[in-house]
Amino acid sequence: MSAQAFEDLAETFEFLDDWEERYRHVIELGKAMPPLDDTFKVPALKVQGCASQVWLRPVIANGRFDFQGDSDAMIVRGLIAVLHSLYAGLTLAEVLKVDAPAELARLGLNDHLSAQRSNGLRAMVERIRSVAAEG
Repeated sequence: MSAQAFEDLAETFEFLDDWEERYRHVIELGKAMPPLDDTFKVPALKVQGCASQVWLRPVIANGRFDFQGDSDAMIVRGLIAVLHSLYAGLTLAEVLKVDAPAELARLGLNDHLSAQRSNGLRAMVERIRSVAAEG
């Protein structure tokens, strides 16, 4: 179970031949994402466990999960965009059912991210899951 936007992204990744093309695509996704307003770049929204600075601002409306995010690293902004495509628009219950490691593995990210980036990605997923669990 994942959002249609993520299915589209997974399909795009299948067409990109090598990891460098995929990496560039992730960075482009990050560039296309609207920046997070500086008023939300506060400690309460900062994700711990990331090598770079990362902020996630959950937005829950009508029982649907969404979030805004930003980072000072371009590849991490792209990873935030990937997570957005995975989770945005799902119900809180659906967010908790997403097997993020399995879904992200479909993109081949795990094999190509540094240990620090992988830890940061896990930390972002955990933050999303905890927000959904709190409802």
